[in-house]
Amino acid sequence: MTKRLLTGQVLSFAADPFHAPLDEAVQVDTAGAVLVEGGRIAATGPAAALRAAHPEAEVTDYGQDLICAGFVDAHVHYPQTAIIASWGKRLIDWLNSYTFPEEISFVDPDHAAEIALRYCDLTAANGTTTFVSYCTIHPASVDAIMAEAQGRGQRIVAGKTCMDRNAPEALQDTAQSAYNDSKRLLEKWHGVDRLSYAITPRFSPTSTPEQLAALGALWAEHPDCLMQTHLSEQLDEIAWVRSLYPQARDYLDTYEAHGLLGPRGLYGHAIHLEPRERARLAEVGASLIHCPTSNTFIGSGLFDMAGLMAEGQRIGLATDTGGGSSFSMLRTMAAAYEIGQLRGTPLHPAQLMWLATQGSARALHMDHQIGNVAVGMEADLVVLDLASTPAIAQRAARAEGVWEAIFPTIMMGDDRAIRATWINGRPA
Repeated sequence: MTKRLLTGQVLSFAADPFHAPLDEAVQVDTAGAVLVEGGRIAATGPAAALRAAHPEAEVTDYGQDLICAGFVDAHVHYPQTAIIASWGKRLIDWLNSYTFPEEISFVDPDHAAEIALRYCDLTAANGTTTFVSYCTIHPASVDAIMAEAQGRGQRIVAGKTCMDRNAPEALQDTAQSAYNDSKRLLEKWHGVDRLSYAITPRFSPTSTPEQLAALGALWAEHPDCLMQTHLSEQLDEIAWVRSLYPQARDYLDTYEAHGLLGPRGLYGHAIHLEPRERARLAEVGASLIHCPTSNTFIGSGLFDMAGLMAEGQRIGLATDTGGGSSFSMLRTMAAAYEIGQLRGTPLHPAQLMWLATQGSARALHMDHQIGNVAVGMEADLVVLDLASTPAIAQRAARAEGVWEAIFPTIMMGDDRAIRATWINGRPA
């Protein structure tokens, strides 16, 4: 079995930098190395020591580039790849003008396969090694992204989006067919190689109570699965939910009443939460997924990172492509920083890096497998050139300390900063 030794600056986490001092939470070994064998991280430590201990290893010297865990994107819509950066709409108009017409085309399995290939290529080029995707109502859309990821040895999560109202007829299923299709796809893909299935009601406005209950029943039958949906993204959306579910205490209650609130639930956006919702989400240990470029691009609002973290919420980070305006988790980190500034609570670069790796992995209950550079973890890595453009290079050259050197790449970096992406121990 081939051993590969990657040398460079190595970033790893020992704790959550939101709740532990930085010098205890994170380490950057400026002359470090990562030994990869059989798709896993076999050793980490000083480069000189690992070179001496493993002279047979194939060495890739990344110089002063930063080696860290591959980025984990906790909320995406791969079928929206082709409509990213479409102008001028808010959530409901976005769905009707751009999303739904594009998703109808996924009735064609060849189109689904083409977009799945394109999406995986684009994300790998941006250093993303794991993502969690909504598909369309078409089972072939799930098969396409699962097969593409399987061929790359990639760890992903995906699920058939379920909608039985308030969508074009060509995109509606039923409560029963949503249950049947989701169950069949779950049994086909969940736990195969590095693939996981997520039960996926799009959001309460596009599901009847009967469909939500059917999907809640499916989740109860398969509690090891993740469940993903949207929650409290925009104020007019929340008003719509109130009109559709007049008996519900709040938006979260539309899920809770139908068995769709639990510790393995992923709730995208979660911007405009009521006190009861915040308390219940924390109580059950659910995951909130912050989508900063999407929240600004379609005018949703400013996520309360500091307040939610202080409550002990489990939080991940995501591009939300294509409502989000970039495939890059670097750009997503930059947007999270900017939203923090607007709320008067700027994030440290170590916290941003944690959110994009270990934090998102924790939100997916996969932090024992991915999201960190540590012995035994799966070897999903990204190598960042910290001087990828003249503008970044000139700023990094003046850095006083490692975080001043990393921060310009977070704020100004793009796919040019991705020196290499390693998926399952192999360069992508």
